[in-house]
Amino acid sequence: MADPRAFLSFDFDNDLVPKILFAGQAKKDSPTPFTLQDWSSKASLPQAEWEALIAQKISATNMLIVLVGSSMGTATGVVKEIAMAASADVPVFGVYVNGAGSSSTLPTGLQRNRTIDWSWPLIGAAVDQAMTLGKNAQR
Repeated sequence: MADPRAFLSFDFDNDLVPKILFAGQAKKDSPTPFTLQDWSSKASLPQAEWEALIAQKISATNMLIVLVGSSMGTATGVVKEIAMAASADVPVFGVYVNGAGSSSTLPTGLQRNRTIDWSWPLIGAAVDQAMTLGKNAQR
């Protein structure tokens, strides 16, 4: 099976460090049970350009992983990314980061029962499940 292609959705203003750590830990030769290809945007772009690029990237991935920090209520871009994933039939799950937990505010479109702690065995199970769902699933 090819390495899972994941789009990492996160609050750029508040959760950049956890995103860098998450992406780094999920790379090849790490202790994770899989390798992820991070397809998230690497730079700030004008809104129209950002929306077109992100929609294209999300539609080419196997899953969208939302890194849920404690400031998710103000992350409007994350809500747009979740909606783009839903319209492209790309599975979505969340991972709590940066002090967030089960009582933290979730962005619109992300289900509480699809949001988990930052535990590589739990994330590995969610990745395996995502790889069997959606239009880009590895069947």
